[in-house]
Amino acid sequence: MSSSTRRRRYLRTAIGLAAVLVLSVVGAGAWFYHRLDSNITTFSAAGVATERPPAPVPASPGAQVPVNVLLLGSDTRDDGNNSLGGGDEGVGNSDTAILVHVYADHKHAVGVSIPRDTLVTIPSCKLADGTWSKPRNDQMFNSAFSLGELPKGNPACTQNTVEKLTGLRVDHTIVVDFKGAAAMTDAIGGVQACVPNDVNEYGIQLKKGLQNLSGKSAVDYLRARHGIGDNSDIGRMKRQQAFLSSMIKKVQDQGFSLPTLLPLADAATKSLTVDEGLGTAMKLVDFARSLEDIKLSDVTFVTAPWRFAGDRVRLVQPDADDLWKLLREDRTLDGHSTAGTGAATASASASASPSANAPLTPDQAAAPITVVNGVGTAGLAGSGAETLKGRGFQNVVLGANQPGKQHTEVSYDPALKATADQVAALFPGARTVEEAGSGAVTVTLGADYQAAGTQLNSVSSPSATPGGAPTAAPSTAPSGVPTGIAENTRGADTDPCADLTFGS
Repeated sequence: MSSSTRRRRYLRTAIGLAAVLVLSVVGAGAWFYHRLDSNITTFSAAGVATERPPAPVPASPGAQVPVNVLLLGSDTRDDGNNSLGGGDEGVGNSDTAILVHVYADHKHAVGVSIPRDTLVTIPSCKLADGTWSKPRNDQMFNSAFSLGELPKGNPACTQNTVEKLTGLRVDHTIVVDFKGAAAMTDAIGGVQACVPNDVNEYGIQLKKGLQNLSGKSAVDYLRARHGIGDNSDIGRMKRQQAFLSSMIKKVQDQGFSLPTLLPLADAATKSLTVDEGLGTAMKLVDFARSLEDIKLSDVTFVTAPWRFAGDRVRLVQPDADDLWKLLREDRTLDGHSTAGTGAATASASASASPSANAPLTPDQAAAPITVVNGVGTAGLAGSGAETLKGRGFQNVVLGANQPGKQHTEVSYDPALKATADQVAALFPGARTVEEAGSGAVTVTLGADYQAAGTQLNSVSSPSATPGGAPTAAPSTAPSGVPTGIAENTRGADTDPCADLTFGS
């Protein structure tokens, strides 16, 4: 492959990590790599939770697996950032959080924005004195970053919180502050962004319309909330998604002249705080090269399905959990496989297949299966057991009720995975969870399970989760994407002036 062809392929690596990805073609010698290494700041892995979602396993030696990258924008005013953001110095919060899921085929990606005001459980996190905090319920999502008031924030705590919320293992976490955003936009000569209206509040001055923004103006656009658009954090996230898309496009359009690349690489690495797995320029290059086949048109941004809860936000169920489940199974937003080679994709195909009617093997038919009523509705577990027996499972028993479950779950011993796939196919939407050492398959029926003659979730009569999140029967848009996800989605190649408010 020629050098020019290789560089053209690298143009397709954009997923919102534009500044990181350009490192894949910086060939200015070891001295420059050393300089970039000295720029990068890492956070310690000691604060990452010990109990985490499992890492995906390659389907075969050398096969690619899905990768999850957490992008955080810190609003700290420390270290000179107050000149760009105003206000007093301090650790700040992570008012921007995008979880990027790179599919196992490494040709598609989804970036999920998590609203900063979302009420979540912040799990145990390591503090500055080395102790660990107690889990905290109903906390604002963005406060995880400032927990413990570490000098550079607590990105490990935010990572732990995202893993707790989604069930997805976060492979890498990257933090960028105001100075970083300003420097990177300056390095590429600005980014096309669409300002919905004239803004002149809180020291932010922007003119209405599509324009080229860089430096402080770019930071103002990314952080502005009051006086612009619908004045909401949700609208701000939509503008951030559009801005990242435009930034990627700008890097692509400029090509790869070294006078452009070197300042951008230098600015990017000076701006980043990353996990130890990305702590050198070479590691960043290797990561970038693993994404070389992703096109801008194959990147989608999604805001996690949400509803206002007073002046806070709660995620809407089952839509949000449907989204996490699709990503855990490495499936597209309309439920399809991307034909990747990771175990998550293969597992999803087996468990979700509606044609899983092949005859059971004798071992599968005799496998021990326990059915648990996770709602409390009389006869629910019995109905589930009859479904299993009708399929040909012979060793089915009922377990003790465990009310309060919103989603059906199939847990299984790894040795019974094939059986669990057959079981899960009988309960559409069920989560599958590996439980080593259990020696059995357990089906816990949640409120999303529709027993014969029973309507547990009605669109006309919404219920609520124990945490207060609105719940309704899932519906599907004409595209095949669940409605709660579809209405919060934008393509990375969307017009930058389109869909910039939550009401549009």
